[in-house]
Amino acid sequence: MTEQVIAQELVREHLAKLHSPTQRPAEEREALRERIKALLKAKNAVLVAHYYTDPELQALAEETGGCVSDSLEMARFGRDHPASTLVVAGVKFMGETAKILSPEKTVHMPTLEATCSLDIGCPADEFAAFCDQHPDRTVVVYANTSAAVKARADWVVTSSIALDVVDYLDSEGQKILWAPDKHLGDYVRRETGADVLLWDGACIVHEEFKAQGILDLKKVYPDAAVLVHPESPESVVALADVVGSTTQIINAARDLPNKQMIVATDQGIFYKLQQTVPDKEFLIAPTAGSGATCRSCANCPWMAMNALENLAEVLEHGGNEIVVDPDLGEKAMKPLVRMLDFAARR
Repeated sequence: MTEQVIAQELVREHLAKLHSPTQRPAEEREALRERIKALLKAKNAVLVAHYYTDPELQALAEETGGCVSDSLEMARFGRDHPASTLVVAGVKFMGETAKILSPEKTVHMPTLEATCSLDIGCPADEFAAFCDQHPDRTVVVYANTSAAVKARADWVVTSSIALDVVDYLDSEGQKILWAPDKHLGDYVRRETGADVLLWDGACIVHEEFKAQGILDLKKVYPDAAVLVHPESPESVVALADVVGSTTQIINAARDLPNKQMIVATDQGIFYKLQQTVPDKEFLIAPTAGSGATCRSCANCPWMAMNALENLAEVLEHGGNEIVVDPDLGEKAMKPLVRMLDFAARR
């Protein structure tokens, strides 16, 4: 069974679990929010949320002194914050990264079922064998990987720093083995000219964006800027006015003069986009389908598993704790710290 088939099967399984009862009335949700705030304070915990999670969680993180950001800033924030407990709203590799960088802290997630097609599509044993076949290459892995895969790497990168790291390594004469996202890896290869050998993986959300859909939308909104995450296919990236990480997309939306933006990344980012530039209009880039026929609809099903209800449950009763073997964590920390140090120098 191929990586993509495995990912799609898991998505279908997880989507089935997302059919929740009717949403609570507004007053109940507000009471739930207040309970979470009190629990965070009582447990000396801080909430760290990714841009792709539910806007309700992003707002709650902001209101309680937490962090809403991309995975690089999530890693930095969790490491540097004085709280003894980190609650990571995102997907599992983000919780693992927080634990690796802060082994002395307790790390919980609203759910441990929230994973990532890139992570599950890069099994540690198969990846290690791939690396062993190419011992002359520097191993660079995307943050969307397990602790075990990170432990096998020389460098860990996020989309915001991937170009700079690979450009630096190329200037040092190093050849790269890249995993797991083939679209981001190919983008890095095209932009830097580096010798990059790619693992065959993809994000189920970004891979669904289609160039023709963006071209059709541009006919309706000819003055709209196109903002694209580099996990998207090359044909989509080619249409972009700006290619970048989630934070870079937000900054571009703020800085560009265009009043309308076509955005090719997860729709969860719209909360921060609209907060940053409320006078602009944001349009989601079309995917492969619509309604019930769409496999992704620009929403990660695993990110959607994070909710107020399971956040309150884990704060009240514990559980869903991230545990990383100390020896494995120590090995994985080295390429992560290398990335953070590189970012700090830059």
